[in-house]
Amino acid sequence: MLRMAARVFVYGTLKRGEPNHHWLTNKENGQARFLCRGTTAIKFPLVVGTRYNIPFLLARPGKGNHIEGEVYEVDQAMFGKLDQLEDYPEYYDREEQTILTEQNETIRCWLYLIRNFPEKMLAKKLLTSYHNTPEQPYNEKFLLILQLPEQQPSGPGHG
Repeated sequence: MLRMAARVFVYGTLKRGEPNHHWLTNKENGQARFLCRGTTAIKFPLVVGTRYNIPFLLARPGKGNHIEGEVYEVDQAMFGKLDQLEDYPEYYDREEQTILTEQNETIRCWLYLIRNFPEKMLAKKLLTSYHNTPEQPYNEKFLLILQLPEQQPSGPGHG
């Protein structure tokens, strides 16, 4: 039997139908199993920012909305790959939060969020749910920077 290491709540480009969902389905990254849809028990500001149109969950609990996303169970290998994608702990941080599932149960899950951000990010439109759109298309170009070992990342992953 496969031993899963953690539950992770994804709210951005890792959700089904979004540009980075392939990270969760690529077996070379490890194992991930979709459990359910859910919503954060407390409110957070979710915004889209940078020229790459990246979704950011800002570490300002109580402000914003209850965020909609998906819960996955992941093994240690996948957890490590997600840390790599999110540039944890250099850019994104992660913490356990309570998630209310669509079955009306509460579970604890890891989620990735930004602790150090310009205050002007809070003036952006605060979302409940992220969706890649033609009006604000997600741009994966910054991922090339993450893959170059001699350069420091200038941007993050995307929850």
